[in-house]
Amino acid sequence: MDNIWLKSYPPGVPAEINPDQYTSLVHMLDESFQKYAQNNAYVCMDKFLTYAELDACSRKLAGWLQSRGMAKGARVAVMMPNVLQYPIAIAAILRAGYTVVNVNPLYTPRELEHQLKDSGSEAIIVLENFAHTLEQVLKNTPVRHIVVASMGEMLGGAKGMLVNFVVRNVKKMVPDFALPNMVRFKEALAQGAKMPFTPATLTSSDIAFLQYTGGTTGVSKGATLTHRNVIANVLQVETWSQPAMAQPPVVQFPTIVCALPLYHIFALTACAMWGMRIGALNILIPNPRDIPGFIKELGKYPFSMLPAVNTLYNALVNHPDFAKLDFSSLKISNGGGMAVQKAVSDKWKLVTGHAIIEGYGLSETSPVATCNRCDEVEFTGNIGLPVPSTDIAILDDDGNPVPNGQPGEIAIRGPQVMAGYWNRPDETAKVMTPDGFFKSGDVGIMDERGFVKIVDRKKDMILVSGFNVYPNELEGVIACHPGVLECAVVGVPDEHSGEAVKVFVVRKDPNLTEAALMEYCKEQFTAYKKPKYIEFRDELPKTNVGKILRRALRDEQQQKKQDKEAA
Repeated sequence: MDNIWLKSYPPGVPAEINPDQYTSLVHMLDESFQKYAQNNAYVCMDKFLTYAELDACSRKLAGWLQSRGMAKGARVAVMMPNVLQYPIAIAAILRAGYTVVNVNPLYTPRELEHQLKDSGSEAIIVLENFAHTLEQVLKNTPVRHIVVASMGEMLGGAKGMLVNFVVRNVKKMVPDFALPNMVRFKEALAQGAKMPFTPATLTSSDIAFLQYTGGTTGVSKGATLTHRNVIANVLQVETWSQPAMAQPPVVQFPTIVCALPLYHIFALTACAMWGMRIGALNILIPNPRDIPGFIKELGKYPFSMLPAVNTLYNALVNHPDFAKLDFSSLKISNGGGMAVQKAVSDKWKLVTGHAIIEGYGLSETSPVATCNRCDEVEFTGNIGLPVPSTDIAILDDDGNPVPNGQPGEIAIRGPQVMAGYWNRPDETAKVMTPDGFFKSGDVGIMDERGFVKIVDRKKDMILVSGFNVYPNELEGVIACHPGVLECAVVGVPDEHSGEAVKVFVVRKDPNLTEAALMEYCKEQFTAYKKPKYIEFRDELPKTNVGKILRRALRDEQQQKKQDKEAA
């Protein structure tokens, strides 16, 4: 393969990384625990956790887990928001020789039951706020060992008790629950301190994480990520970030804002794992939807990196207090998970002095596959270049490469690509080519410099009278209208054209009218791309990461059509 993108690499960034310099993630973590022992590793609600404390706590919890008699490779679920117990749990599970199953704490009982059964999880570490969900399905799952954490227990003293009192009794955020043989998190640490811990013998091919994906597009399935997969992506992210990190003033130990949930692969790799590899301080934000509270936390620390999705960046820059922060230490603003819109990036740069560096990846690729150069100073509208040791191919429907500049399915090959879907060889076969490429399901174009641009998801494409319409393009333009805060574009059934374009809009200007926005669209788009319908909403459906759920909007429209026909 002609890796044309290498000529566009920043000076000093190598074409390859060595994912075999560590035998496992535990090897990498042990190195950091020793090397950065006195550094602060995490902070949450003003409570700091040093690398030495993370080492000690995770060792205790690993000993407790091993005492349960689970075999090497057993799956242990983690169901928590961004609290100090999360990194302790991840490190403990890996050190004990088990596999981490990250669970969205806002799952419904049905979703939780599916994931616990599918993964075969024998144990779970859950925040008490969500224990009632577990109680409803526990008998139908293989879970036999339960550790229950609380919001305040790691904060210590009077503050910890106060936080727990407020969460439980004032805000009523902990529904009643009863779980047999459960152990409190601090109790598990205390018991584990008295138990033997045997460091697990691990290889790079052992499974580190089951990262569930596809829940909004079909049956949720676990992407099997090995220790080598995640090590590779950590080193790829680190190598790719060097040009920005080397810019003065050089920060020896960066501070990373971890607002994206750690159960999401973007935060897991780009915040937790990479942060621990380089001795960084991670600021854990349990509830990034509380924008005033989030901004207040940002004001306490000279932060270096802020990975986020477009909607979170948009919410921050549209809050009046955000511009009052000190951005002198900010080096990288990484955008991923969904398309970054030019209007958002431009405003971000105006406020912070930095462009949003957009990248691209999936749970199946640990996640980073491509990224714009970290020395980029302007919005590019593309997802950048393949990161080191990564090949990108643009394939037609028959699996053949298309010429540069032509759209096709983005396919990815590299050491960060998953081993396959957990216990689903049929699903794995659908997405893996014989020569090792993972077919992403995303439509993209590669230019002559090697930069890749997303056209759209195959399934999100709208077909209007035989013409392909891509929602990302329309959303990017509509979001530039000064009266628009957020928007989502979907296809709806149309008796004349097959499908028609409908846009859902959250207004920034309450006086924005449908007629005015339609006129704007008429000026911006050729006839078949122009929305036929505009609907104003107070908010749009989103995942917990902040990604707009087009499917939910499409399903809603389909249901309305069916109800109308039935009537």
